[in-house]
Amino acid sequence: MSPGVHYWQLSRALVSRRSKRKSHCGIKLSLLSAAAMHSFPQPALALVAEMEKAAAADPSRAVSFQGAPGCNGHRAALEYAPDCLPLPCFSFEDALDAVKEGKAAKAIIPIENSQHGRVADIHFLLPESGLYIVAEHFLRISHALMALAGPDGVVGPIKAAYSHPQALGQSRHFLRERGIVPMAYADTAGAAAFIKEQGDLEAGALAPRNAADLYGLKIVEEEVEDAADNTTRFVVLANKPLDPATDLSGGPAMTTLVFEVRNVPAALYKAMGGFATNGVNMTKLESYQKGASFAATTFYADIVGAPGDPAVDRALEELAFHCKELRMLGTYPQELP
Repeated sequence: MSPGVHYWQLSRALVSRRSKRKSHCGIKLSLLSAAAMHSFPQPALALVAEMEKAAAADPSRAVSFQGAPGCNGHRAALEYAPDCLPLPCFSFEDALDAVKEGKAAKAIIPIENSQHGRVADIHFLLPESGLYIVAEHFLRISHALMALAGPDGVVGPIKAAYSHPQALGQSRHFLRERGIVPMAYADTAGAAAFIKEQGDLEAGALAPRNAADLYGLKIVEEEVEDAADNTTRFVVLANKPLDPATDLSGGPAMTTLVFEVRNVPAALYKAMGGFATNGVNMTKLESYQKGASFAATTFYADIVGAPGDPAVDRALEELAFHCKELRMLGTYPQELP
């Protein structure tokens, strides 16, 4: 396989091999079993257990996130609520379930990146979870290439780099220019812990720089992302929605909703007309298919404003008239990046 092969193809091909064999990069695959992909690597387990214990003692301060300690979700939780108790979860679903089950008061989930687009399929996950968006947070993202040093203290050469697909996509030019094969992993810091666990000197990880300290790796190069303004938008989720009339400070607000238009000509055009005529700014509109019929499309949207504002209320009323389904996912203070 050449470095130009897409990392999803590489991952699928490598996992299909017997666990005792090695890839062209020398990566041992014994831990890439189905069971291993649903738990954190061994070097992260002690930190995870310590953070879980702290969160269990005071769930009202706990904020769940997806990833191993040291990942960008961990950073986002501490930036959003410096006094919180971050609770690491292996998957996005686990992070949402932690809130539903009372293990955490809130969850913080990345939904889109300025360079690589959508992160989590929040329009699928959120409606199913029953949670509501209560805040947003923008995090500047910087990746470092890190690896194990050999007995002589020398690092490399690095032939493969593990990380979350978003981090790999945000650093694709850096990796391609150096002939480093991108390999998908569940999260950035988890990839660093995985490299430590494997002990392979030809493999590296893309992760926040503090992951190198947490898992005993050496930083090869910092700021390997392809864009200096690389930013990810996170949303904060809770069991109860904010009340626009009482819980907002009066500053700019955002409202997030999902809707399914009727399967008739010009349905979307008509549904959007209320926002135009009432001067309501829509900052995001994404379509996705719900079910296998492909007969109608569901949309995820962000608008500036809150229910209770006459213009917003009129726009939402007109939207509802043209829709089969309309669901509000939350109104929350607007944060600018």
